[in-house]
Amino acid sequence: MTTIRNYTLNFGPQHPAAHGVLRLVLELDGEVIQAADPHIGLLHRATEKLAESKPYNQSIGYMDRLDYVSMMCNEHAYVLAIEKLLGIEAPIRAQYIRVLFDEITRILNHLLWLGAHGLDLGAMSMFLYTFRERETLMDCYEAVSGARMHATYYRPGGVHRDLPLQMPQYQESIFCNKAETVKRNLDRQGSLVDFIANFAKTFPSKIDEYETLLTDNRIWKQRTVGIGVVSAERAIALGFTGPMLRGSGVAWDLRKMQPYEVYDRLDFDIPIGTTGDCYDRYLVRMQEMRESVKIINQCVAWLQVNPGPVMLDQHKVTPPSRLHMKADMESLIHHFKLFSEGYCIPAGEAYAAIEHPKGEFGIYLVSDGANKPYRLKIRAAGFAHLAALEEMTKGHMLADAVAILSSQDIVFGEIDR
Repeated sequence: MTTIRNYTLNFGPQHPAAHGVLRLVLELDGEVIQAADPHIGLLHRATEKLAESKPYNQSIGYMDRLDYVSMMCNEHAYVLAIEKLLGIEAPIRAQYIRVLFDEITRILNHLLWLGAHGLDLGAMSMFLYTFRERETLMDCYEAVSGARMHATYYRPGGVHRDLPLQMPQYQESIFCNKAETVKRNLDRQGSLVDFIANFAKTFPSKIDEYETLLTDNRIWKQRTVGIGVVSAERAIALGFTGPMLRGSGVAWDLRKMQPYEVYDRLDFDIPIGTTGDCYDRYLVRMQEMRESVKIINQCVAWLQVNPGPVMLDQHKVTPPSRLHMKADMESLIHHFKLFSEGYCIPAGEAYAAIEHPKGEFGIYLVSDGANKPYRLKIRAAGFAHLAALEEMTKGHMLADAVAILSSQDIVFGEIDR
């Protein structure tokens, strides 16, 4: 007699819907998934180990490259852990700037997720729409740091520099005539804060465009409603955080439950789902972008009327200004010592966590009193979500595995850290 047996399929590691270098080994009965085994480690860059061989300041740039879609949020947790061990706090203006850029980063993350999620499920237009808005926000990154992605903008004791008073202008070229150049520079006549305020004014209408395309689209709902359901109890047991947990109906958000920086001064809501399926996770992220706009508006309003320092004046930890460094011998010594050997942190341990766009992103830092960490452990939000993939996909069709994996918002830089 012919024996009927399941067959094994390799999904990845180079797969357009794998959201990174994931090798997913699927056991299939026809097109129905019986088992899913995620193999990770193909992108491993030993970030935690590398950080143990470098002075504290030199590892900020590594944080950007973990989840390379949520750059400044990764930096935030790292500098908060350092500040906790040093017993210092950033100036209030720097805290508002950090919150402002955390929310800009949250929108950047959700836009890329929405474009890629749409692409995975056949809604190709979304990718083009979301990248249109991402370009504007990348200009904000570039204005403060000079880099469009890996900013290294947050520093222990504050941020690298204050928000610029002039936005970079487009120049006339053979590709862009004078009339077009003037049009493109219309919203760049003021400061970066004005530019962000203008974006926050127009962005909700763009979210409406995305929702018009997808939210009530019957094909979209057929691909997402009832797919990858996780109950609230299971979501908590599996260690879910962020939109994955809130999509299952659990109102847990570190910005509200364990406020850091100035989040306790701001007014915003926590969007939650009801059934914990792919569709609910989509709706939660869409509403989170609207809530981020509310936070950005409050930060912009405060920053416009409250000037002040953005870095602590403690030159054992923070660098002196270029002006002082070139004119004052003591400042030059501070500068040299800081950038050659860094600073020593008192022996101890600290854990700092932030509400990252993907969930709880935490840094556990152990110091033995030296100028580099004794141990750095990263709590990546996506790791727990990927671990639950088998439970979420079992009994679903092969095509549903793509929708479920995509709804997790996986980025392998932080999982294969």
